[in-house]
Amino acid sequence: MPWIGMYIAAASLVCSLAMAVDAFDGFRRKRFWFPCKYFSLNATSLTLLAVAMKLPVDLTTAMFANIDWLAKLSSLIFMSTSIGNFMSSLGSMNDMEVLTNLAALGILIITVTVNVWIQLFQLEPLMEPEAMLGELLLATVYMFLLLVSLVSSAVTIPTTKRFMESKYKEMQKVATRGEQEAAIQHWLMAETGSPQFVIARSVVCTFASAVCMVAALTLIEAYIRAIILCKGVKSFWEAESVYGWSTKWILFVQSFGVAVGTITPISRWFFAVGIRCSENRRKSFKRELKIESYWIQRLVDWRDSYSSSQIRHHKCRKYLHCAKSVILNFFIGVQIILVRISRLHLRVSASLMSPLFSCFSLVNKSENLSKVWSSNNQNGPELGDGKEIDLSRYVFLLEGESELPRKTIMNIYHRADKAMQRGGKLQPKNLVNLLQNSNDFKGVRDFDSSLIPSLHFQEPPNCWSLPVVTLASIAVSLPNVANHKAKQLVQSVSEGLSLVKLIDNTLDTNGELLSVQNAAATIWLGVELFCKWQDKDLREASLKGKNSKEVLHELSGKAELIVLDFKRDVNDLFMENPVNWPAKVIAANSMYRISRTICDGFDYKTDEALFDRLTVVIADIFAACFTNLARVITGKYHRNAVEEREKSVGEALHLLGKTRRIIELLQQHEVPFLDRDRAACIEDWRALFLQDIENPLDQ
Repeated sequence: MPWIGMYIAAASLVCSLAMAVDAFDGFRRKRFWFPCKYFSLNATSLTLLAVAMKLPVDLTTAMFANIDWLAKLSSLIFMSTSIGNFMSSLGSMNDMEVLTNLAALGILIITVTVNVWIQLFQLEPLMEPEAMLGELLLATVYMFLLLVSLVSSAVTIPTTKRFMESKYKEMQKVATRGEQEAAIQHWLMAETGSPQFVIARSVVCTFASAVCMVAALTLIEAYIRAIILCKGVKSFWEAESVYGWSTKWILFVQSFGVAVGTITPISRWFFAVGIRCSENRRKSFKRELKIESYWIQRLVDWRDSYSSSQIRHHKCRKYLHCAKSVILNFFIGVQIILVRISRLHLRVSASLMSPLFSCFSLVNKSENLSKVWSSNNQNGPELGDGKEIDLSRYVFLLEGESELPRKTIMNIYHRADKAMQRGGKLQPKNLVNLLQNSNDFKGVRDFDSSLIPSLHFQEPPNCWSLPVVTLASIAVSLPNVANHKAKQLVQSVSEGLSLVKLIDNTLDTNGELLSVQNAAATIWLGVELFCKWQDKDLREASLKGKNSKEVLHELSGKAELIVLDFKRDVNDLFMENPVNWPAKVIAANSMYRISRTICDGFDYKTDEALFDRLTVVIADIFAACFTNLARVITGKYHRNAVEEREKSVGEALHLLGKTRRIIELLQQHEVPFLDRDRAACIEDWRALFLQDIENPLDQ
């Protein structure tokens, strides 16, 4: 039995730590509505909670000691606290996930409640007068209220998501085209329109947070009463339990979970009350009782919808439809009552807390804690060029919602600014230095000559990364080149390839070049880590005193042999398409063509001169590829579903900060005119440049 108790304590500890991490992350990011990131409603958390509820559902074990009843109560309060914590996580799910998770949670809560009531009413004659009957009954009521609140919030999710999605698309039409300002605007729209944020600041979530706070107080009261009845803490902890010493661990862990888990509901409650207290005008009582359509729209749609039925009997279908209408009308009534009770609770809470928030406001103003509150900058922050941003128009609110306080909006803005700053700290400095060698994009044309005979009747298509990897491999293999220059080139290419991969993953949606991209990645791994191209040591030329032409001929010959051996040994029709070739064969074909192109046009006097020329070609290819960065960044504003948009826009902000210097360098170039789709493909760039040129290395 004690080891079963430790299993319960371990499951409770995992949930407690997840709630604690969510609370810490919320404070660290100043997101005082505390989104669910580590502890949310899913199969894992439900399984852990089911294990943690072992004591309340135990009908076979006689548990009459005060410590046993307190342990049962702590489990129930722990369950209530858990429900309150992952309430906002409903916003990150699709409709089917919400349905299945809520159904599983409902079954769990009903099972626990029924088992507790059976124990209480069966064992009541055997229970001592001071047993915690009232607290246990209250704990089941708390769970039921929180479940109802959870279902109430879930019903509004589809309607609010559609509203936020349509408003997001509408605001995108008027969004500023400037990169930094557009990024901030989309971040404000994404975060304030985040389904998790919408749920967390709703009146129903505020009511649920209050229930969690009362549940925690109930547990504290039960602790005090149990200690008083046992005439001291020492005698209380020395009480015998069927689960032995593990009962104390269960009590300790679950009480810790209630303590850290109550932080999120308290903070959400304070956040919602603070928003209400910051309103300039108080809502009338009549307006408080108004129910906006999004609260009941889904239920009304279900009630009024026509459902095809296999029942052909007219009267049966009529009775079924009437029964459905009666049931859904009942649920609509429950929803309306819950929303109105939640609003009245928020109004009373705001009235009671208003003096406290007024004191906080006076302290902030008197000490001038933040410049954003000063009267000189009422509309919004300024960009580096002194241009002022009006943030309020990009804040998404539902009908009837109170306006967010300015401090909350500025916290959201500063998170966007910090995301760009974090990206700025990760700027690829070596890559930026490499790109400064690019004056135009002619290297896209220069790396491969159409005069080189093909080894196959059909050439594999090029992607951005494969010629870069091949050219860098050749450059590293050149003798008489300073070691530090070769290492710096490797670092620059590695930084560039990470951005190229991001561009390919974003724009190559069909995956047509996936095999070619994988070939480049495979080859570069050997070059970067071991300075080897397909098991050929690229430092061998320097060690054996070979010259550049000999190195190029060796690489070309080795590559040609790999391709010809593959052609001779394979008779599969599937392999007739070069896209289906193995990675080493695709890479070898690229090495053959590029090394032959350099050999045929070789007129450089020194190895250093050739290395510098190859560096320029690599820089040109990277520069041409990175003209698509703006499209990748803006694509993150548009493509993702509303549940993932906040994360996607955050990634765009980080990428913008990381690549800002690269974008500035490219703005100094005259970019050839290509439509968006053609600009993403290196073959279309080459087609543009190769119209009148046969062998550019002779130029």
